[in-house]
Amino acid sequence: MKNIIFFGPPGAGKGTQAKKISEYLNISHLSTGDILRKKLLDKDDLANELKSIMSSGNLVSDEILNSIVALRLKTEIYNGFILDGYPRTLAQSVFLNNFFTENSISINFIFNIQINFEILKERILKRSSEESREDDNIDVIETRYNEYLNSTEKVSNFYKENNHSVFYEIDGSQQIEEITKKIKKILKKS
Repeated sequence: MKNIIFFGPPGAGKGTQAKKISEYLNISHLSTGDILRKKLLDKDDLANELKSIMSSGNLVSDEILNSIVALRLKTEIYNGFILDGYPRTLAQSVFLNNFFTENSISINFIFNIQINFEILKERILKRSSEESREDDNIDVIETRYNEYLNSTEKVSNFYKENNHSVFYEIDGSQQIEEITKKIKKILKKS
């Protein structure tokens, strides 16, 4: 059983790599982005609130994400999981660490995918045209990237300092297959 967290700016390839590694290890890929996009289809008050938040490029509140993630993790505790897009804030990481402690869970690997902003911008615009994602446009990209720099990068650094033995920096500018190979090599070593 392996428990993994993926970090990196929006569009860095976290979701792509998390999906590939979840298939490789046969564990659940818990993407908060996918969970939230599915919630948007519900057409209730929370879905309307989420749509407003996400279309402006802002992040969903810690309280909402924490409850969604905790519910999903409870079903995956004994199988292993990959977290993609969570935790994004220091408050979420405190919540997650407390959840792990209460449930005797440890993180086995943390992958931080690094990428230059210009490459990132090109990738996200390409993804937008291929997947018709409303939350992928220049203004939203810049807002999300700045949100990442102001909050999620601090979380990533927190994990790097406190979990350095399981923390791995990955060059996200390489081809998808090369990145996957590097991650698999790290997984096999441990």
